[in-house]
Amino acid sequence: MVISVLERRPEIGLRRALGATRGQIRTQFVTESLLLSLIGGLGGTVLGTAITAAYALSRDWPTVVPVWASAAGIGCTLVIGMIAGLYPAVRASRLSPTEALSGS
Repeated sequence: MVISVLERRPEIGLRRALGATRGQIRTQFVTESLLLSLIGGLGGTVLGTAITAAYALSRDWPTVVPVWASAAGIGCTLVIGMIAGLYPAVRASRLSPTEALSGS
């Protein structure tokens, strides 16, 4: 997310120059971080469940994946995504339009 903020400075500057508030910029980057972490968490949960099912089937075991474990995995990715996205979001919101558009 830090790299995303650095690469998108002109976009942030333009949005700020057009009237976007700091809160809107923060919300944008935190939302992006949460969506990316949700997609990763869902993908990891599906992949982990599939691998567990394949291994259980190869051993003739019943496939058991507790719902709470899947929910906890997705919940943890969302918390980590929020924490990882918060600093870059605050950093992006603090950029002044002129600083962001100048490219320095």
